[in-house]
Amino acid sequence: MPTTEDTAPTFTATVGTSDHESFNLENHLGDGPVVLAFFPGAFTPPCTNEMVALQERHEQFKDAGVTVLGVSADSPFSQGAFREKHGLEFDLVSDMAREAIDAYDVETDIPDLGLYGIANRAVFVLDEEGTISYRWVADDPTNEPPYDDLLEAVGSA
Repeated sequence: MPTTEDTAPTFTATVGTSDHESFNLENHLGDGPVVLAFFPGAFTPPCTNEMVALQERHEQFKDAGVTVLGVSADSPFSQGAFREKHGLEFDLVSDMAREAIDAYDVETDIPDLGLYGIANRAVFVLDEEGTISYRWVADDPTNEPPYDDLLEAVGSA
């Protein structure tokens, strides 16, 4: 798993919008910090809580020049519906091929829910040069990240 001060692995995927446009992380580096918020699955209570909490801080992120990206193995269709239902103003990235999940080594299984090969809840802050400046990985995928620490981390990225 990449740690702070490592170069962030780049990846390609699909944006969870109605257009299902292609996504390349490299296109988002260099314009300010990037928050990669990995989450297990759209429409689940802890994931909804986390994405809504990030949306509630959207103006603070925007004012700091931060790009926030939610990343999960959900389909672009599911992510698009999830984004629309909760009024998320940041992109969700559909990593169905698990390129990002593998690159960041955040794969987990939740057998009780029949979920395998999904993203654990984790947050990485990438600075403008593409270096990981902050990392938080849940011990339990139902835990949410420390949002105040995250806001502090993007301010120093």
